[in-house]
Amino acid sequence: MKKIFTLIVIINFIGIMIACGTGTRETTMLNNSIEKDRLEIIKEKGVITVAGPPKEIPFFFINPETNKADGIDADIITEIARRLGISKVEIKEATFANLLEKFNSDDSIDIAVGGIFITPESEKLVAFTKPLYKESEAVIVPKFSKINFMNDLKNAVVGVEKGTIFEDLGKKWRENNLIKELVILDSTTELFNDIRDGKIDAGLADSIIINYYLLKEKDPLIRRLKDYTPELQGVMGIAVKKNDISLLDALNKTINDMKADGILYSILVENGLDKNNKIGN
Repeated sequence: MKKIFTLIVIINFIGIMIACGTGTRETTMLNNSIEKDRLEIIKEKGVITVAGPPKEIPFFFINPETNKADGIDADIITEIARRLGISKVEIKEATFANLLEKFNSDDSIDIAVGGIFITPESEKLVAFTKPLYKESEAVIVPKFSKINFMNDLKNAVVGVEKGTIFEDLGKKWRENNLIKELVILDSTTELFNDIRDGKIDAGLADSIIINYYLLKEKDPLIRRLKDYTPELQGVMGIAVKKNDISLLDALNKTINDMKADGILYSILVENGLDKNNKIGN
């Protein structure tokens, strides 16, 4: 009789444990089903948080007069946010070299911008929207430099910004003895300053940045290398975390709409770009 009673108790205990386990699983499934994705959270808060380099002119920078984000990518993000019904764009600063690393390590950041090339290497780290615009590299030298052609760089010290695709191109030049030495710098601003100060003989940089500088400066102390043919042709995009599918889809739809109605191209033109930088649908 004791054995029968013990068996009944054990069976009842097992039944209770199974029921508890089922309830836990059902609760977990329920919680997972009602968990909101990033796009929903952004729209509820009315705020999208953007990581970007604070001095990456003209792509993305903090305007000292307004203390707000300015530049090509900033204008594009502002228009996207408006169309998605998002009232505020919040900025988190990050150096360009560490931009994607900071983006992936900080879950409070929704997207990242700042003249980011879409490359196989960067696509391993993040997802990208459809391309916004395209560009290539340029070689710059002091205004009165005797360096005029690519062959003249063989005895030159050339600077390049860390973390850009131009760094890899510069390293290839150095390996092939096309330049004397390659200096890796933290920013394009430092690149310009070092050319002005005579610390380096030439610079390898983003053509859009060079065009912007030459357009804004009344008496530029630098100039483009004559008859240089670019080796790279890159496209820019907005970085999104790989699991934020609905956010990526919403951004892509808005970008397509902006291309269709001409607003994206008008933003490019307002920032000194032209049809050579335009990307079709």
